[in-house]
Amino acid sequence: MYDIVENNSEFIVIYKKPNTSFHSESGEPGLFETLRQRENLAELFPVHRLDKVTSGLLVMAKTADVNHQLNDAFRMREVEKYYLAISTKKPTKKQGLIKGDMAPSRRGAWKLLVTQENPASTQFFSKSITAGRRLFIVKPHTGKTHQIRVALKSIGAPILGDGLYGDSVASEAIDRTYLHAFSLAFRVNGKQYRFTQLPREGEFFIDEFFTAAVGEWGEPWFLPWPVIAGKG
Repeated sequence: MYDIVENNSEFIVIYKKPNTSFHSESGEPGLFETLRQRENLAELFPVHRLDKVTSGLLVMAKTADVNHQLNDAFRMREVEKYYLAISTKKPTKKQGLIKGDMAPSRRGAWKLLVTQENPASTQFFSKSITAGRRLFIVKPHTGKTHQIRVALKSIGAPILGDGLYGDSVASEAIDRTYLHAFSLAFRVNGKQYRFTQLPREGEFFIDEFFTAAVGEWGEPWFLPWPVIAGKG
């Protein structure tokens, strides 16, 4: 369900495994409740979440004060987040900004609109890693539901294994949805923290093609991300 990456008096950072629900479902304890019980934590605050299908880094606060700090940091877009994704489709553009309002669609999915009233904002770079497979490094500036999954679908490159936004028939033969929360950086009580964890599950996330391709993105904060005016 999870592995602990950092555990101190202020917060806990975990590596969430794919297909793990954050909240309890059908009477079964979810990730948050399981973590609280296993680590015997009197208080634990859910600062942010990942979709069930997504693996990677999550931070949770151990005190109300740190929870307030981290929630403010997420709200003010001061938290750095980077994701890795794989698609088998060629995108309409290889890098850039995907920006637009999001609205509910069918089957619990969302869709990207051309309007810009309260837009989701997502930057990305991509490259081919082998025939028929493309790797994306994604930097979301907002935290909308399914934001990255919707963004990549909107440029014609739905995430491999994502039955909700891709080809549900083809996805049945894929071992996971290939989206991973790769790197997370934030400040607590004046100290800067940064955590980075490569994905550990999924045949296409651990093969030699991925390993060779992801090497130059090992420190994604050093990539030449264009500045977004207002980050809106």
